[in-house]
Amino acid sequence: MSRIVVFGAGGRAGRRVLAEAVERGHQVTAVVRDPARHTGLAAPGVTVVTGDATDAERVAEIAAGHDAVISSVYQEDLAHEEFYLRAARALLGGLAKAGVPRLVVVSLGTVLPGAPEVPAEYRPFVEARAAELATFRAAETDLDWLLVAPPPTMLDPDGERTGHYRTSVDTALDTPDDAPLFRYADLAVALVDEATEPRHHRTLLAVRSY
Repeated sequence: MSRIVVFGAGGRAGRRVLAEAVERGHQVTAVVRDPARHTGLAAPGVTVVTGDATDAERVAEIAAGHDAVISSVYQEDLAHEEFYLRAARALLGGLAKAGVPRLVVVSLGTVLPGAPEVPAEYRPFVEARAAELATFRAAETDLDWLLVAPPPTMLDPDGERTGHYRTSVDTALDTPDDAPLFRYADLAVALVDEATEPRHHRTLLAVRSY
């Protein structure tokens, strides 16, 4: 059994990570900025706390004594680049202080080499996530981090877990036009797999359906 922190636990990916981790028998600390907005997270095996992934001191306080951290965060009230750079730096610094060895971060498929171009209105978001990746790659740290990028499309919020996914290191996976949407439930499988039994290290990992 592992002790896992999930930042962004109230989101679509975060909620599925909680369910996946608990189903496997792990103890989970679910972190949200405002617990009142995210009802239904508390459950056997889950402790809900207030926190902010951009606050290194709070990251360290929450993460102390845990085995791994999974981060799937988004914040509307900060510019994209400011938010993701602050979160990357806070996670790097806070987890180093807490002595947590493993970090898995949900990234973006459009930052992968070979990913399709995005419309101009989405480019600031993509550029922010690319800057986030660059921050991790430039960090001098003992933290074993991994960024996981689902396909650069909408994900299926309702599809049931299959437990299967394909991976590719630092390059986009070919996705046929008729391929089913990748399921949040299977993204959660990949995230918990990598948090508890790391197979990829300090890189960007693409994941998608078979």
